[in-house]
Amino acid sequence: MCLALLFFFSLATTLGPRASAQTIRVDATPSHSTNVVRPSEALGAGIDRLPYGAADKLYVDDTIKQVLSAGWQTVTYRQNTELHMEAWHWNPQGTWSDPAGKGYFTGSPAPGAEMIRHSYGYPLPHRGVTRDDGTDTVGYSRLTDGDPNTYWKSNPYLAETYTGESDALHPQWIILDLAKPRLISAIRIQWAEPYATHFIVQYFTGEDPIRKPTLGVWQAFPGGTITGGKGGDPILQLSSVPLLLQHIRILMTASSNTCDTHGSADKRNCIGYAIRELYLGTASADGKLHDLIRHTPDQDQTMTYCSSVDPWHEPSDLDEHAGDQVGFDLFYTGGYTRGLPAMIPIAMIYNIPEDAANEITYIEKRGYPISHVEMGEEPDGHFMNPEDYAALYIQFAAALHRVDPKLRLGGPIFTGVNKDIETWPDSSGHTSWTGRFISYLKSHGKLDELAFFSFEHYPYEPDKIQWSNLYDEAKLVTGIMRVWREDGVPANVPLLITESNLSWVDSEAFVDIFGALWLADYICAFLNGGGAAVYYFHYMPLGIGHGINGSMGTFGFFSTDKDLKIKQPLSQFFASQLITLEWVQPGSGEHKLFSAESDIRDGADNHLVTAYAAKRPDGQWSLLIVNKDQDNAHTVKISFDDSSQPGPGSFSGPLNVKIFGKAQYQWHPSQTGGNADPDGPIASSTINAEPNASYELPAASITVLRGNLKYPEPGSRKAHN
Repeated sequence: MCLALLFFFSLATTLGPRASAQTIRVDATPSHSTNVVRPSEALGAGIDRLPYGAADKLYVDDTIKQVLSAGWQTVTYRQNTELHMEAWHWNPQGTWSDPAGKGYFTGSPAPGAEMIRHSYGYPLPHRGVTRDDGTDTVGYSRLTDGDPNTYWKSNPYLAETYTGESDALHPQWIILDLAKPRLISAIRIQWAEPYATHFIVQYFTGEDPIRKPTLGVWQAFPGGTITGGKGGDPILQLSSVPLLLQHIRILMTASSNTCDTHGSADKRNCIGYAIRELYLGTASADGKLHDLIRHTPDQDQTMTYCSSVDPWHEPSDLDEHAGDQVGFDLFYTGGYTRGLPAMIPIAMIYNIPEDAANEITYIEKRGYPISHVEMGEEPDGHFMNPEDYAALYIQFAAALHRVDPKLRLGGPIFTGVNKDIETWPDSSGHTSWTGRFISYLKSHGKLDELAFFSFEHYPYEPDKIQWSNLYDEAKLVTGIMRVWREDGVPANVPLLITESNLSWVDSEAFVDIFGALWLADYICAFLNGGGAAVYYFHYMPLGIGHGINGSMGTFGFFSTDKDLKIKQPLSQFFASQLITLEWVQPGSGEHKLFSAESDIRDGADNHLVTAYAAKRPDGQWSLLIVNKDQDNAHTVKISFDDSSQPGPGSFSGPLNVKIFGKAQYQWHPSQTGGNADPDGPIASSTINAEPNASYELPAASITVLRGNLKYPEPGSRKAHN
């Protein structure tokens, strides 16, 4: 008797979540719709820079067919060369500003007989950044490379000649990071032309001016303010007593407007600021500087950052093997775009307006459809001042709208953050990057040039992904949308996530069932929260490789062999199909989204089950449900609450059920890659739904229920309950 009772108690405990049905309530009142989306515009994917030689292997019919079967619709072209501080030759044919065949390159707007299949980037020779959030360990700064014949130069398009504003309103800067605090009292700046006539040498009082810009202030050295600079390379005594410091900034506010080594024929050579080399340390009584800087032309140099870089370059800077930006003709005709309008980038941070205008001219002359134009690439990752980005934005917008006034322009394509982006305070104490960008456009009467606000979404630090992260996603993505609105992004400006995945470095989490649950929850939460469009990244299969901490993973939803032929679909492929082919009806039909709330939580009040409702153009209701409980199934009842109806509604009649969970997919890692077994397909069935029915959600699963609703008849007993 005791053993029997013990067994019964144990069984009841094990099946506890199934013992009594819990509830998902959908607010189905028509006027309470949270968003209206069209899949052909709202559900897209991104195609980025590819390894050298990969494009020809990936633009093949069988691969394209399998990729398209994931169901994503429109495509965004990602601009990776700008991310790596390169000048992008989107068209290999064009003209150089210098007749000698170098300088500022403008691609030809005229379509030729030969289709553009490949395009490449040219690393900028006047770079002043060792590495930032895009360049990683590629290239190096010319400020501490040990070569007096090279130099950093700022972007001439941020000078008064182009902005129409005093240079003091767009101060340019460089920062030295000594890696740890050192005693500093003197600096030697080996100026090139043009040099700064007015500048201030400062030190940062906080821990990190780049990643924690508001936790400290820039303080001028006692001898650091110069108002009559003459260039050259004199030693500047900053302080009579050495100070223990790590971060030093040179802030430049007025230029000599003298011409650099490229000559006076082009005015862009004669505006901005240029520095050959930096030396920093202490000065002895005889005036000699004891330098602390490590000068070397590689990543082992003393690290520097800069506000901008001159896009001047020459043919010898090209490195084709660094990667291939798919040529526009191949991109549009190869098959991945489905013939739909695509989001196109223009290089802006390291480019010239004429080249961007010619790019759009070329695309339109070819008859290729454009949905949006993204301006630049990740200015926050390049630590760019918001006013500088906005000044370029206005210049490039004017050039683009001269080509086509109907173009929808937007940005700033943030790197993927979960909180407001802060920068050093302006004269009014404002630190919000977005807020200041919006304010600049507004104060210049150009806010209407911002047709959409785009950002990336990489919510988790790559080495800190745990199962519990799943509980945070819906709050993270809707939270950052709220931040942008609070920063001043107008309510009528759509929010677009144009690149996204779990993290900015891949891992096993991407290909495990975890990655599928995250993707479904994230996409639906964003759209339900009012997002206009979201793009999966990365569309093309690039195979499984070593990610964070040696973990094997991939950005994408297929594994491949060494020749990039698809081997098997991965977890995010199946999640993609549930979102794009089951939850919504593929095509351009209008879908109305509605809030859904579950009462299934754990002891820490985490939402174990999230749900997202859509009223499809075929008249059916679709409910996508994510069970984030990795150990337990849950049984739920579903109530559709419509204030215009006499009582709660429920699915009724034939109900299409799709399930993807551990029974359909399990990832088995290995040191050489891993494999999925079982590897789909999505479980599919049709049942006859009855009022007040219960539905079981398997542990760690995505379920889509799709069918018609039935509400109680007026006057019935159920209508009064």
